[in-house]
Amino acid sequence: MKRKEIRSRLTGETLVRRTLVESTAIEKPYRVTPELNVIKIGGHGAIDYGREVVIPLTEEIGRLSKKNQILVVTGGGTRVRHIMDIGLDLDMPTGVLSELAGKVSEQNAIMISILLSKYGGVRIKRDDLLELPMLFRMDCLPVTHGTPPFGLYEPPPEKGRIPAFRTDTGAFLIAETMGAKRCIFVKDVDGLCTENPKKNKKAKLLKDVAAEEVLSMGMEDMVIERKVVELLRYAVNMKEVYIVNGMRPENIARVLKGENPGTIIRA
Repeated sequence: MKRKEIRSRLTGETLVRRTLVESTAIEKPYRVTPELNVIKIGGHGAIDYGREVVIPLTEEIGRLSKKNQILVVTGGGTRVRHIMDIGLDLDMPTGVLSELAGKVSEQNAIMISILLSKYGGVRIKRDDLLELPMLFRMDCLPVTHGTPPFGLYEPPPEKGRIPAFRTDTGAFLIAETMGAKRCIFVKDVDGLCTENPKKNKKAKLLKDVAAEEVLSMGMEDMVIERKVVELLRYAVNMKEVYIVNGMRPENIARVLKGENPGTIIRA
């Protein structure tokens, strides 16, 4: 029996043939929002500290949004750790843990968008990302949550059950897909260190480091999701990411000016 085909360059292809896959690479894909700055506000590293940290942070982002295209992406934080601990105790699979965690980061997006409302803050969902060019023309400051939309289809991690694709990774993937200018991770430490600086005060801050070098160190703990560093090696649009201390909100402005007040991880 003859297969019905539609003539194209991929007629009859399995889409897994190695040389075909390699031939589809391009150096400069279309960038939907080339002036976009994706700013990921950590739940654990910023939002959970409450008004003393969050209010100055949102005020700074709101001020900067008047001259810069900004998309705020939120993490989950303490409540994610709580629900995930319960899920692990109940033997929930990775996909279910991902579903549960996403609900919390979405709650944080709602709160941050309300705090940014006087600057045009508006909470958007995943399907609204392609509306970003229009939203910026309307002087909006969009806010979304960072959990990637895998849900029950979350890829299994190499070890354990904790989802590897969490809100840092989601923010990075948004920046990559939209062709953003920068991706900035707002944390509660000065940047990526050789060890957890809260546990070892002598941990060395890595100011400018390659992704491959970071992975080769085999760190026990990292301030950014390991998956972001892994994906950075293969990204087409995003060639670097920034990590800054949100306890000093002015650090975000410094990054937008081209400075490095924390850590740059390069592809």
